[in-house]
Amino acid sequence: MVMKPASIPPAAFSLPTPQLLALSGSWTARGIGAVGAQLEALPASSGAEIIVDGARVAALDTAGAWVLHEHLKRLRDAGSSVQVRELGTEFTALLEVVGQHVAEQADKPAASASRPPRALERLGRSVDASREQAAAMLSFVGENAFACAGCLAHPSRFRWRVILYNIRSAGFDALPIVGLLSFLLGIVVAYQGADQLRRYGANIFVVDLIGLSMLREFGPLITAIIIAGRSGSAYAAQIGTMAVTEEIDAMRTIGIAPLELLVLPKIFALLIALPLLTVFADVLGVFGGMIMARAQLGVGFGEFLDRFPKAVSVTAYLVGIGKAPAFAAIITVVGCFQGFRTRGGADSVGRQTTRSVVQSIFLVIVADALFSIAFSALGL
Repeated sequence: MVMKPASIPPAAFSLPTPQLLALSGSWTARGIGAVGAQLEALPASSGAEIIVDGARVAALDTAGAWVLHEHLKRLRDAGSSVQVRELGTEFTALLEVVGQHVAEQADKPAASASRPPRALERLGRSVDASREQAAAMLSFVGENAFACAGCLAHPSRFRWRVILYNIRSAGFDALPIVGLLSFLLGIVVAYQGADQLRRYGANIFVVDLIGLSMLREFGPLITAIIIAGRSGSAYAAQIGTMAVTEEIDAMRTIGIAPLELLVLPKIFALLIALPLLTVFADVLGVFGGMIMARAQLGVGFGEFLDRFPKAVSVTAYLVGIGKAPAFAAIITVVGCFQGFRTRGGADSVGRQTTRSVVQSIFLVIVADALFSIAFSALGL
């Protein structure tokens, strides 16, 4: 703020003549008072020559300069000719700086509207957003690992009631949809392979097709995708709603760790529930394949079950079950992470929920591909 060493009365103005506007007093944030509203009430006539006399202005800061600039701009926009006299070198310089800044800010929206972002600029922004989200995800994983270590060191901090509730909601309640889709998938696999097997007289090898495809790949993968859409989205929506309504901030205020209450129970519950759901999906998928094998290829239940242990090794079965805990960790961490990133209102909850489902399914499929490469390199 630029000031002159004198007693500083409040900001004021007078109109000795209709063409003369005399300013006086302290045109600062504290001294300006209601002068801005009074200036707006002054009429602006077209073609008038108005002189603004600033000889009695004792102090001027950016707030007063902005009010004065807006009034002068209104007069000029109305068609008046405005001259500022006797304002003082320091005050004039400040008024010019404020005017330049206002003009620059007014030009920015027009520039952005006239020139849409280029392809390279959009790519750069997307890459930077992905990098920031990946770094935040790694930080979130580290925080959960630290919280998990604290709970393992002090088992009394485990919230067993919440864990059991999540096992029921994410596991037991998901049995109907997982069982139905796995059963239908087994039927589809057997039906698609039946024509080719019948053509070469290899009907009995439908057991190998169904057993290996369901137990090793389709069972764990379809179960993880269903849980990602069902439970992962629920995790993101629940935590996102709590973030919007500031319930998470309230937890921190009263000394409750949000990760120990909201995230770790879900991780432990899904680590238990998803392998069991995978076993259930394997059984229903194989059963669906048995029904279709009998209907299309004439392979009875007895023949199917007799061939099954020879076609599917214990290693192949354990490979499928072993993927489930990794898929469970991915689904839970991504869902909770996106929930904690919710900002704003209800639209943000829906947006983060959608992202959690898309990212969970994508990462589950990527993890399944990496498992396939690793198991192939190990000869499993």
